[in-house]
Amino acid sequence: MGGLLAFMWVLEIFDQSTGGSLDQYGIHARELDGLPEIFTAPLLHGGFEHLLGNTMPFAVLGFIVALGGFARWLGASLIIVIVSGLSAWLLTPANTIVLGASGLIMGWLTYIIARGAFDRRPLPIVVGLAVLLLYGGMLWGVFPSQAGISWQAHLGGAIGGVIAASRIHRRST
Repeated sequence: MGGLLAFMWVLEIFDQSTGGSLDQYGIHARELDGLPEIFTAPLLHGGFEHLLGNTMPFAVLGFIVALGGFARWLGASLIIVIVSGLSAWLLTPANTIVLGASGLIMGWLTYIIARGAFDRRPLPIVVGLAVLLLYGGMLWGVFPSQAGISWQAHLGGAIGGVIAASRIHRRST
């Protein structure tokens, strides 16, 4: 997680020093040629304040997900990035560029919470409840609230996190 965060900070330093040249690699809503940016948008931010606001939850929630192993972290992250990105691409007004890791962060949040329900073991349930208590207020981000904040990516991330938990942790009965 530290390496990914360092990479995002290096990207933002470069982006700021070049007048926002990397922002073009964000999700271009409703443009077919903007779909590949679903995978680059979570690494890019709209300034240092935006990145700073995402840094701590990215580190904490990403680390908790990574404790389950690299394969689970990667699988969950890919599902979340795709669902969040597609939601942002489809639901955001045209001529908008969506940047930031908050859709992924929201997905990790719901993944951690939902994983206990699908896994049915005590530790994931307790961890999920603790994360809900500490970060549950973030869930309000799935509703439209403030201009410039992509509730669409947040909503997609939240849905992606539940899908990832159900796919990765569903027990056969």
